[in-house]
Amino acid sequence: MNVILTVLQTIAPVFLLGAVGFAWVRAGFEYKVEFVTRLAMTLSVPCLIFVALMKTRIDPAALTTVSLAALAAYAVLTVVFWALVRVAGMDQRTYLAPMIFGNTGNLGLPLALYAFGEAGFGYAVVIFAVMAILSFTFGLWLVSGGGSPLRVLREPIVGATLLGGVFLWNGWQTPAWLTNTLELAGQMAIPMMLITLGVAIARLHPSRFLPPLGLSLVRTVICTAVAWMTGLGLGLEGVALAVLILQVATPVAVTSYMMAEKYGADADAVAGLVVVSTIVSIVSIPATLGFLV
Repeated sequence: MNVILTVLQTIAPVFLLGAVGFAWVRAGFEYKVEFVTRLAMTLSVPCLIFVALMKTRIDPAALTTVSLAALAAYAVLTVVFWALVRVAGMDQRTYLAPMIFGNTGNLGLPLALYAFGEAGFGYAVVIFAVMAILSFTFGLWLVSGGGSPLRVLREPIVGATLLGGVFLWNGWQTPAWLTNTLELAGQMAIPMMLITLGVAIARLHPSRFLPPLGLSLVRTVICTAVAWMTGLGLGLEGVALAVLILQVATPVAVTSYMMAEKYGADADAVAGLVVVSTIVSIVSIPATLGFLV
């Protein structure tokens, strides 16, 4: 019973805020996703990442191990899903990136915070940063069919991650007035991302249900297994291992749909994956947390 209550207390704020965004759109109110997303990715999320890394009390060596585990997990997932997409005869530009990269920002960060506290949040930020860098380079290259990976250097998230890592490694702190300002800006990120997730899902209208359901179930099982095996292989345990599993197994991100729409992949198919995998996560995330907590 205690485990069930803990899981419910963890997931309730996440899904309730998503429901707020969903209900907001269904009620006919205006919500500019492009503006909010740009505000989050340009200002709020970089501030969140920088402050979280600067203030974390986790051993830098442990964070390095988590970063390597995240890289290894995404590398294995790339190979596995490339083979799956190829064997199934699916379009690589449409399906490969969404299958690899999950919603580690909108869902993963708040889940890690509520389930494992500040320590878990520190690990989750690092995994999110690794995913974001890979998604804006390799993932973008997959969806667009080319392009320069150097564009990632223009992303504020990357600069915030590198700078936060430097501060963490050296034990530096910004002045209190600046830390408070950055922390306040970063506090917008999680509720804003969750509400935006609900808004985006309310606006998606996938034309098919069964194919994305099968892919979502397969993806959940594979991501969970790969994260678990990779983490154990690199010596992760406790909270670090739990957060890695939770982050890697998050459902398909709305940004995958936005990329597909922008670069001419099958956006309807990706919309189906986003919606259905998020619905599946209503069951899979509590089950995973019940095992991990």
